[in-house]
Amino acid sequence: MSAVTVGIDAAGVAHVEMCREKAGNAIDLAMARGLLDAARTCERAGEGEGEHEGVRAVLLTGRGRSFCVGGDLREFAALPPDRLAAHLAAVTDALHAALRVFAGLDAPLVVAVQGAVAGAGLGLAAAADLTIAASDAAFTAAYTGIGYSPDAGVSWSLPRLVGPKRALDLLLTNRRVPAAEAAAMGLVSRVVDPGRLSGTAAEAASALARGATGALGATRRLVAAGLSAGLDAHLDAEARQLAACAVSAEGREGVSAFLAKRPPAYRAP
Repeated sequence: MSAVTVGIDAAGVAHVEMCREKAGNAIDLAMARGLLDAARTCERAGEGEGEHEGVRAVLLTGRGRSFCVGGDLREFAALPPDRLAAHLAAVTDALHAALRVFAGLDAPLVVAVQGAVAGAGLGLAAAADLTIAASDAAFTAAYTGIGYSPDAGVSWSLPRLVGPKRALDLLLTNRRVPAAEAAAMGLVSRVVDPGRLSGTAAEAASALARGATGALGATRRLVAAGLSAGLDAHLDAEARQLAACAVSAEGREGVSAFLAKRPPAYRAP
């Protein structure tokens, strides 16, 4: 069985699932490469290439009791020291390339998490536009506890989501953060009962897929850029992007639908 599966439904939602449930969806080299292949599938489909056309939202999930426990330490420990560094470079190269592709899509990324969310799993959760957590989810950085430093963008994303002091608390102490606290600190978007996680995440992705994909992508990029840009430059970027969205087919449809008091049809039936 493939470590990662991807399927694109009729609404344009790409369903990406990590499938190493017996290993807690630990990220080995096959998983990292599978995530990159899935991201590239979404990218090609978003550009109207390949078997599917029009990815308008991405839903990332992990099969089984846990979303992702982090890197596959059994795989790492089995390697001699002279091979471990090169192997870890291959894993992080693939994983980081996947994160870059997902971040560059117009399609928003929704991640649904349950159970253990640790290490690189925390990075995947933090990379999402919407992170929906089951109430039984628990988050742990874990890296320094085994003598490792972070990967999967964790040292970049956590300070931006929760602030540098709180990020260092999580990264240095590796304390377990329950879902409710993760929501309070801004690490997750919302918390739901475990039985509602799948349906809530699927509906969130479907609702985004019905939206104006170009405007959603522009908004993702503006928010990301705004974290480091000066105000003057960012206001100019907002003005340019707004004008581009307004003259697009989606922008014209959105205004026409609003004035006609009807739902917008951003995607041809």
